[in-house]
Amino acid sequence: MKIVRATAVVSEPNVASDGTRARIRELLLRHGSLTVAELAAELELSTPGVRRHLEAMRSAGLVAERECDRRAEGAKRGRPARSYSLTEAAREQFPHSYDDLAVAALRHLVEVGGRDAVRSFADAQVSALEDRCRSAMDGAGSDPLARAEALADALSQEGYAASAQALASGGQLCQRHCPVAHVAAEFPELCQAETEVIGRLVGSHVQRLATIARGDGVCTTHVPSRGATLRVTG
Repeated sequence: MKIVRATAVVSEPNVASDGTRARIRELLLRHGSLTVAELAAELELSTPGVRRHLEAMRSAGLVAERECDRRAEGAKRGRPARSYSLTEAAREQFPHSYDDLAVAALRHLVEVGGRDAVRSFADAQVSALEDRCRSAMDGAGSDPLARAEALADALSQEGYAASAQALASGGQLCQRHCPVAHVAAEFPELCQAETEVIGRLVGSHVQRLATIARGDGVCTTHVPSRGATLRVTG
């Protein structure tokens, strides 16, 4: 009798897949949510290939799927388009400026000096950010959209994955990542201080409508200017 010996096959890590999925995470972080077709165009891959990556990421708890707003997308009749966004677990993979030690320190600060002490600390923290952004915005002029674009560039350098675009109502500045989201979830004073910085930099009274710290996909700040509306989202 001839004996056939089985040979164990050890699979190597799929470096190409890891690289593609890292790019998908970066695109979803930057844009908030994208459809398969939009991701395929950005990655220059086939839609079936992108779907396979997204399904693997969804199984790993890294992306969430939802039906697109047909009115917003201008979708035609037929099967509703689906878009994908990062889950909180995926956001955890990006660096954060504060960790559990910062939360513990702020809790101690509350015990010692109350919430006013936390607000004072938050103001001090964003002061340096304001100075850096203001310097980066030199020469942007007084036009709200031009200032929003300059602010987006400055905030991107700070890790906020920011971008700006023109809208019929004025403009929109998107900050898709918040380096302090985990701490701000417990200490909203950080968000309040940042909102006031945005107002001073843009040169208008602003109103924060949504924040990543509260579980929203982006932080959205309404900025009225010259009779038009500018939305700052982060």
